[in-house]
Amino acid sequence: MSGLYTAEEVRAAEAPLLATTREGALMQRAATGLATVCQELLGRTHGVRVTALVGAGNNGGDALFAGAHLARRGARVTAVLLDPDRAHPAGLVALRAAGGRVTGPDGPTGLERADLVLDGIVGIGGTGELRPAAAALVERAATGPGLLVAVDVPSGVDASTGAVAGAAFPAQHTVTFGAVKVGLVVGRGRGYAGRVHLVDIGLAGHLPPPSVSRLTDADAAAAIEPPTSDDDKYSRGVVGVVAGSSAYPGAAVLCTGAALRTRPGLVRYAGTAAGGVRAAWPEAIVTDGRPADAGRVQAWVVGPGMGTDDAAAGLLAEVLATDLPVLVDADALTIAARDPGLVRDRNAPTVLTPHDREFARFGAEVGDDRVGAARRLAADLGAVVLLKGDATVVAGADGTAYVNGTGTPWLATAGTGDVLSGIGGALLATGLPAVRAAAVAAHVHGRAGQLAAEGGPLIAGDLVRRLPATLARLSRSAVDHLGDWHP
Repeated sequence: MSGLYTAEEVRAAEAPLLATTREGALMQRAATGLATVCQELLGRTHGVRVTALVGAGNNGGDALFAGAHLARRGARVTAVLLDPDRAHPAGLVALRAAGGRVTGPDGPTGLERADLVLDGIVGIGGTGELRPAAAALVERAATGPGLLVAVDVPSGVDASTGAVAGAAFPAQHTVTFGAVKVGLVVGRGRGYAGRVHLVDIGLAGHLPPPSVSRLTDADAAAAIEPPTSDDDKYSRGVVGVVAGSSAYPGAAVLCTGAALRTRPGLVRYAGTAAGGVRAAWPEAIVTDGRPADAGRVQAWVVGPGMGTDDAAAGLLAEVLATDLPVLVDADALTIAARDPGLVRDRNAPTVLTPHDREFARFGAEVGDDRVGAARRLAADLGAVVLLKGDATVVAGADGTAYVNGTGTPWLATAGTGDVLSGIGGALLATGLPAVRAAAVAAHVHGRAGQLAAEGGPLIAGDLVRRLPATLARLSRSAVDHLGDWHP
């Protein structure tokens, strides 16, 4: 598991290091790491053209010192100072001593022919919109030929939340120092960060336990234990599914299939699309009655395609009245938003899986801080909230939060959420804590999407079919210590 940190947490961790190391040591570590990553990205240094966009303060200093390193290795470096009077003095001296050039925003920036552009305009303390001069430079850099590399965080991106108020540097790579910032992997910030490279500057022993985390493949694999010789179909988890309708039978088929393919020993279906489920999945136990008639289960999934009429509301109320873990999705979210007490009054674990529009039905828009929004709703309802998005956020009522690092834009197609619900319900039935089950489900779902997308555009059924291969690949990665796979 890897921790994600806010700007405030990183600054607090830096404080004891700054107090006990010689002045400028942390900046030199950061700049050396930044220059090394840039050299690796370029493949060479001698003769390459580098433009560094330099703001005031330490972020600009990092860019200047990195520019000096590259200049000493043969690069032709131009530093564009947005505020010459406030540029880092020692960084300027180092760059000039290495043969680098210095200019202003109106001078010869070299952006139109740069091989690489370093964004050192604003660091992790920056919030709100960029100033006009900075925004204009960002736009020119974006339209030029250079490889775009952000220093610690892309300018215009809130390092703690991923919020983007206006123009922002569209980095292809972000070289971040000491710890990965939350804003690089969630919200709009994720789209501006590109590939994130972490440079160790010695913060590890000073960082607090992360309040936001990201699972690895090994974490996901460890949560899905293979059966042992002592297991039977009841000991491996029994999940009940209430999904689908005459109008949307596919939701029931997809959700049930995903549950079957994930982990449990048994899936019981109780809904109004029994014929479709029975035909598609003879392995499921199909009941034509209400959930109470389905038999013993250890967790429920309720909502995909079930409708929002009085009959559907009755089914949801029946499931939520049990003392079992319940995953609430799709139409059931709409019903629950009309009567939040159905969730708030439960003592058993509940997982809500809204996208942004479903989230808003509970009374507030998601806004720019997706982790904060998920935490607030989770605390209000006493539930786990899995907020779907480009980077899905999972938050527990106690403030525990995960940002998912897997997935593909190809998952934005009908029915993939039904598959996610089936995966999550299966994991809940195994006895995993609800917040952990939701985070693992998002991770597995994203990996299945990546595997399915290797063949081109996917449909939701492709995810169900690729789940066994996905779980096998995750298990191999963990057993063989291969690390995360990168499709």
